[in-house]
Amino acid sequence: MRVAILAHEKFPDRAKTALGVLRYADYDAAAVLDRETAGDRVSDFVPDVQDAPIVEGMADLEASEVDALLIGIAPIGGDFDESWREDVRTALEYGCDVIAGLHYFLEDDEEFARLAAENDCDLWDVRKPPEDLTVSEGVAGEVDAEVVLTVGTDCSVGKMTVSMELARDAREAGYDAAVIPTGQTGIMIEGWGNPIDRVVSDFTAGAVEEMIVEKGDEHDYLFVEGQGSIVHPAYSAVTCGILHGSMPDRLVLCHVAGRDAVHGYESFSLPSIETYVDLYESLSDPVSEAPVVAGALNTAHLEDDEAREAVDDYAAALDAPATDVIRFDTDEVLEALLE
Repeated sequence: MRVAILAHEKFPDRAKTALGVLRYADYDAAAVLDRETAGDRVSDFVPDVQDAPIVEGMADLEASEVDALLIGIAPIGGDFDESWREDVRTALEYGCDVIAGLHYFLEDDEEFARLAAENDCDLWDVRKPPEDLTVSEGVAGEVDAEVVLTVGTDCSVGKMTVSMELARDAREAGYDAAVIPTGQTGIMIEGWGNPIDRVVSDFTAGAVEEMIVEKGDEHDYLFVEGQGSIVHPAYSAVTCGILHGSMPDRLVLCHVAGRDAVHGYESFSLPSIETYVDLYESLSDPVSEAPVVAGALNTAHLEDDEAREAVDDYAAALDAPATDVIRFDTDEVLEALLE
C-alpha cells in the first residue's frame, strides 16, 4: 500500500510515528507532508529509513499516487490539529483511506465520516480499543515464550524502536521472536495490537495479557513495546499496567543520553539510573521477578565518539550491557536477553 505520511512542522525530530513507519512498516511511502521542509527528501534528514519526497500537502499529490493518508504525529494528548483538516479532506476526496493514532477518532468526525462513506474509504482509528476487553487473570507468566519488556526513564525515549530492533535482530540470529504492539506506531507497523493508553484502566493489564496469551505459544520470545515511565507525572499508570499485564521475564531500560528532566514536564527531574532499576524491579517482583538485564540509549544527538562514551557510561550505571540499537550492534544486549 502506498501511503502519504502527515508530519506537519514536526519532521523529523517530533514525528516519531512517521519515522517508525518509514523505518519498519511494509508500506511504500509516496510522500511525507510537512509544510516547513517541503521540497526536501526524507534522506536529507534521516539516512537510514525509507526515502520519499517531502511535499506541502495532499493537494501536491495525484490521487493515483497514494492509497492512504497516515497521520504520523503523536502530539501530547492525542488531539487533532485543525490545520490538518484540508489534507484529510483531500485524501478522502481522492478515495484514500486514512490511518490515525489519535485520541480524537476520525470516524466520529461528521465531515470525515460523510466523505469516507461517499468515497468508499476506510477510517482506521488505531487508538480505538476493542470492546470485549476484561481484567487480567494473571496468566501471562504461563505462556511458553520468554517475555522481554522495554521500560523507560521517560516517554519518547525509543521503547518502540528498541522493541522492533531487538526482535528483528533476534530473528536474524535465528530465534523465533515477535513484537507485542501496545501503542499507535507499533500497531500501524505490525497491523494488530491493543492501544494500551486508550484502554479503561481496569482493563489495561488484561489487554496486554490477552496479547501475550494469543502469541505466547507461537513464538520463543516476545518483545513487548513499553509505554511511558513509572515516574512520569501523566503516563505512569499505563507503564504499570503493561508491566503487570505482561508478567515479563526480563526488562530493558531505555533512556535518552543527557536527558535530566521529564519531557514536556521539565519541572520534574529524572531520578538516577540506579533508582529506575530499583523501581522497576521492585514493582515487578510481586507479579513476576523481572530483572533489568540490559539497557538501550538513544544517542541520536551526539557525535560518534560522544555516543560510544555515553553508551559505556550508561552500561556502567546499569551494571549491564547497553547499546544504541540504531547506531551500534545489539549482540551483547541480545546475549543477555536470550541466554
